[in-house]
Amino acid sequence: MLHPRKLSLKLDSVLLWAVIFLVVWTLHFPLLRLPYFWDEAGYYVPAARDLLLTGSLIPHSTISNAHPPLVMGYLALWWKALGFTPLVTRTAMLAVAAFGLLGIFRLARQIANIEVATASVVCTALYPVFFAQSSLAHLDLAAAGLTFWGWHAYLGKRPSAAVIWFALAALAKETAVLIPLALLAWELFGSLFLRRTGRWHPWLLIPILPLAAWYTFHFARTGYVFGNAEFFRYNVQATLHPLRIVLALGMRLWQCFGYMSLYLLTAAGLLAMWRPPLPAAENERPRIAVETQLAFLAAAGVYMTAMAVVGGAVLARYMLPIVPLVIIVLVSTLWRRVPMWRWIITIVLASFAVSLFVNPPYGFAPEDNLAYSDYIRLHQNAERFLEARYPMARVLSAWPASDELTRPYLGYVTRPMRVVRIEDFRLEQVISASEARPEFDVALVFSTKYDPPHLLENWPGWERIKTRFFDYHRDIPPGAAAQLLGGEIVYKETRHGQWAAVIEMHQVLDAQARIR
Repeated sequence: MLHPRKLSLKLDSVLLWAVIFLVVWTLHFPLLRLPYFWDEAGYYVPAARDLLLTGSLIPHSTISNAHPPLVMGYLALWWKALGFTPLVTRTAMLAVAAFGLLGIFRLARQIANIEVATASVVCTALYPVFFAQSSLAHLDLAAAGLTFWGWHAYLGKRPSAAVIWFALAALAKETAVLIPLALLAWELFGSLFLRRTGRWHPWLLIPILPLAAWYTFHFARTGYVFGNAEFFRYNVQATLHPLRIVLALGMRLWQCFGYMSLYLLTAAGLLAMWRPPLPAAENERPRIAVETQLAFLAAAGVYMTAMAVVGGAVLARYMLPIVPLVIIVLVSTLWRRVPMWRWIITIVLASFAVSLFVNPPYGFAPEDNLAYSDYIRLHQNAERFLEARYPMARVLSAWPASDELTRPYLGYVTRPMRVVRIEDFRLEQVISASEARPEFDVALVFSTKYDPPHLLENWPGWERIKTRFFDYHRDIPPGAAAQLLGGEIVYKETRHGQWAAVIEMHQVLDAQARIR
């Protein structure tokens, strides 16, 4: 039987999780029925749906990227119990987000106090990247949440629990295994060079084992280990240029300390370091233990460096296992040194809230704030127009709209449409498509990225660097696309810098005129 005190703590944790879940679910309510977005539609939802329908851990309706199956299996269980709908999917992911926030609360309370823990949880929950990812069917937030529970067990000297949490995090996303490996490396470094008396813990290697078992199974079933050849080329082989690594590391540092108004909290924390600690009952307000902060720093350094070396897309969501640790340390610094620290936290929260709705003056992924909902609604409206007016047409478009039009279960169309695929809407691709014009009747063109009117973004040197190392391209505007393709814009919508348009080819217009 559980000791009464332990039982009380577990009940308190369940109650706190329920409160957090209710709050985040309510805040996300307007977004819960949105169709699936970008990588959700491209991989994770199809892979989880294949698992639901066939019981196969290896997806067959999309090419396997070798990601571990924990999150996909979790979603399949929710769909089995409650039905396959976006509402169920987003509710399931918000339950994971609430669990991760509970882990942050318990971790921050363990190493600091309840005030720091509460402020850290609220800051994390409203941080635009975390907020936007909370309801999306991606892997990173789940891996981050399980990692925070692993940190809590590790610092609480509970190795068995730490192994379980870190192993589950690695089975949510493979990159999470870097955290226990970084901790082991830090312990070895301290023992060998800093003459620390603490032991190093070889059990931190155990979370590798279930991940290795998954890759062995994946290799046996598919013939490759780390994803298909194109996936491996894009995420590993094409990223190993020294200049790209340095640039990507700079971007990772920005994502951990400055991105989406995080620079306000970072600046406040750094300025607070010039102030003496505030007095407490006995001496002064305590800091987070230096050993703990150094462990955080070691893990962050290893993780950021690894994510600068691999990963074709330098997405901010990949840093979710690190950013909340930064928030905890900065909030603790303000609490320790600044009398009006709550007012500073309030200003930071207000800036996070603004950044959810207002796009920054630099390029960013729409999935990092509520711009992703603009993208979804643009595609919903354009594809409903297409389906209603051209149900039998051949549609020229690029991914992910090509999947949205051919897979009704993604929530955009009621039946599959015929699609002619191109890579994107850069000038060369559209010119190439224009040469095959008889193969399609209409075109759905859209912005594949957000390009702000900003000096740095328009600097030719920076654009060449992004094109060479980060797969950057410029989408040509709808009018230019219509002219090149030999058609006419019959539908266009713009939302906060993103756009979508339907172009009808002239031969279709001529045919309609003859019928009339």
